[in-house]
Order: sequence, then structure tokens, then C-alpha cells
Amino acid sequence: MDEKHEKVIAKIKDTTANPAPLGLLGFGMTTILLNIHNTGYYALGSAILAMGVFYGGFAQIFAGWMEWKKGNTFGTVAFASYGLFWLTLVGLIVWPGLNIASIGETTDGLFGWYLFFWGLFTFCMFLGTLRINRSLQVVFGTLVILFWLLAAAHWSGNEVVGKIAGWEGIICGLSAFYGAIAQILNEVYERVVLPLGPVKRK
Repeated sequence: MDEKHEKVIAKIKDTTANPAPLGLLGFGMTTILLNIHNTGYYALGSAILAMGVFYGGFAQIFAGWMEWKKGNTFGTVAFASYGLFWLTLVGLIVWPGLNIASIGETTDGLFGWYLFFWGLFTFCMFLGTLRINRSLQVVFGTLVILFWLLAAAHWSGNEVVGKIAGWEGIICGLSAFYGAIAQILNEVYERVVLPLGPVKRK
């Protein structure tokens, strides 16, 4: 081939920051706060609702948008979906108190189905983590259990199940918090400070 017509292949290097820690922190910290409430220690207050809107909600949606820019479908769907989950959850809690005639409280039965299908979605996403790392497997695995325990608590009206879900949810939130801090410190120190348990892809 003539040198003048030789093909030049250029690759664009992605130098943008990793958005996953932001999304994991938004999810993890908000999940911990909500489940401290679920254990029965505190009433559901504005601190939890505000976290649900701004950090659990908007921060995760923003992280999902950044993952889209990186071409990461899993991260896009996960962070955007759970960000919107937090916004819908706050909406379900707050809207009935706004005295809008057409909006009533969601029954425990329907709320149970709401949580069940979020658990089903999370289970499908958990299957994807089997190709990523152990840290995310723990986050998504414990989240599946959390959603289904909360669904069972709403269907049965059993407060004990709800409190068990609360403690399990704190573990889930802490696992996400760990994953976020691990990614930050590993990048800053350029070595494995906190292991994530990588899975070797075939």
C-alpha cells in the first residue's frame, strides 16, 4: 500500500474520572440511614428523605450519566435505576401528605409488590456482577435479600421481619460504602489498599 494512503487508526483515551465511587456512596450511605430507621432506632425524618432525594437520588443519576459517557451499560442502568428508586420511594412517602385528593397512601400489599419487583430487577443485575468483582456481588446479593425481606415484612405485617431487614440493609449499605472507599484509595495510592476481589474473565 502506498504510504500516502496508509490507514492511520487513532484511539481516544478515556481520561475522565471513575464515577462508581460517587454512585456507591450515594446508595450506601442513604441505605444505611434508612435501615437504621427500619431497625426501629429512629423515626423516618427529613434527614433520611433529603438523603434519598439528593445523594441517593440525584448523585446516583449523575453517576449513571457519567457511566453512560464511559460506555458502561451495567453502571448506567444500575446507578440511574437506583437513583430513580430513591426518588420514587421518597415520592411514595411524601406525596400522600401533600393533601392532593387524587393521591392516596400505597397499601402494604402494593408496597410489597413494589419492593418485590425491585428485588427481581436487582437479582438480574446480580447475575451481571458475577463477571465483575466480589465487592459488587456482595452489594447486589445483600440488596436482593433486603428488597425481598422488606416485601415480606409489608405483606405479612410482621415487625420482626422488618427489623431483620433493617439490620441486613445496614450490612448492604456498608458493603457499598466499602466498595466506594476501596476504589478511591486504590486509585489514589496506585495499589490495592482495600481488595475488591476481581473476577478473572475468560
